[in-house]
Amino acid sequence: MVPEESDAAPQFVAPDVSEEHPESENWIWMGKHRPAIPRALVELMASGWAPGGAASTPRHPAADNFAARRAELSARFAGRNLVIPTGPLKVRSNDTYYRFRPGTDLFWLSGAMEPDTVLIMSAGGDGHTATLYVEPRSDRSSHEFFTDAAYGELWTGPRLGLAETSAHLGVATAPLAGLAAALARLPADSIAVARDVDSRLDSDLSAGDSDEELVAALSEMRLAKDPFEVAMLQQAVDSTIRGFEDIVRALPDAMESGERVVEGAFNTRARLEGHDTGYDTIAASGSHATILHWMRNDGEVNYGDLLLVDAGVECRQLYTADVTRTLPVSGRFTSEQREVYELVLEAQQAAMAEVRPGVPFMAPHRAATRVLAEGLRRLGILTVDPEEALRPDRQLHRRWTLHGTSHMLGLDVHDCANARDDQYHGDLRPGYVLTIEPGLYFQTDDLTVPERYRGIGVRIEDDVLVTDDGFRNLSEALPRDPDEVEAWMARLGARG
Repeated sequence: MVPEESDAAPQFVAPDVSEEHPESENWIWMGKHRPAIPRALVELMASGWAPGGAASTPRHPAADNFAARRAELSARFAGRNLVIPTGPLKVRSNDTYYRFRPGTDLFWLSGAMEPDTVLIMSAGGDGHTATLYVEPRSDRSSHEFFTDAAYGELWTGPRLGLAETSAHLGVATAPLAGLAAALARLPADSIAVARDVDSRLDSDLSAGDSDEELVAALSEMRLAKDPFEVAMLQQAVDSTIRGFEDIVRALPDAMESGERVVEGAFNTRARLEGHDTGYDTIAASGSHATILHWMRNDGEVNYGDLLLVDAGVECRQLYTADVTRTLPVSGRFTSEQREVYELVLEAQQAAMAEVRPGVPFMAPHRAATRVLAEGLRRLGILTVDPEEALRPDRQLHRRWTLHGTSHMLGLDVHDCANARDDQYHGDLRPGYVLTIEPGLYFQTDDLTVPERYRGIGVRIEDDVLVTDDGFRNLSEALPRDPDEVEAWMARLGARG
């Protein structure tokens, strides 16, 4: 723990500019295109502020979970010093930044939300000592509080101080300025770094075999969610369902102004109730629904079209939902739309029936693709026997359904992606959360598809928790049955 920060009035540290600009001691030089700040303004800014008291900082509800995760990681990497960064602000354009989202591994181990934070777990004795290196408050004690546009508190708002961060997260903290010295004290051959998060650390620290092992271990440890994580995922899903309701209510405006309205309606809910969206919203109307990752969302929304929306709210604890529904803009499916939709729904139901502990991860996918292949044959699209189409050396059904049926879900929309393949694709275990999302996509120019189906794209996706004896569909409250979808849309005011 660090000493409590003083409640006394800050001692303002004025910048020393005489060496850099000896001819201009009365100015602070701010850089290209930014006016210099006169010493007189610095002196004015140094005074007249009320004493700052330490804010009351409640303990994070998952602080004990963070500590348990660090303890498990410590046991796996006995004797090795571990370095896990969160990453810096990311440039959007020139000198503007995206809203910051912490690195997943650092957040999972500590709950820290500020950019540039680095967790060092120093090996010693029977375990590790964990220290978060964080940027201290840019308060009134230094001119940076009004001169630093990236971190100064008059520009970006206050941060937790070192002591407050420690009290909130239950881990020792130290100023970020001490990070380089702390790293220098660690034997180079004993360090494992979570790489590809902060390029500055990647270049400063030599790569080793332990780096890849650390990254894989962190993904594998995240595969099974604890009760807090499941609760956060349910919170994200519940907000997502309300976002889909907002979309249906916005359809009249969408028919006037296009897919942007759909994206805006959902994203407003994500910011209202969560941290953000968990990924770029897909709002794909008409033939855009046949483009798997349509994110331009700049097309028309026409009466009679299907609207495929793939969207998820990322809750304030950064767990994200990932849900897809394919909705008739008119409020009613046409016969062709319903035929394709019911085939995809049948495939999803077959996949869900396979979800339980001890079943291979790929079992739901195999069940879904068999149903899709058989249905494509019935529709006259697949011209060979489904058994032949599904052979590993053929895979002919994939012309109309390119993607897999499931992926892991959690803090990342494609969670645990660095896990070893035998772990990720191993048997399902209680606590795993995965998507079930079969789809069919018939391109407008696909001459193998009867003309009446061309331009139809359907995906149905739900978020499923593996339980001790089966599964729980976290997004069950959002209708999937076509009759229930139509009734739900009618209740929300969609045209019929």
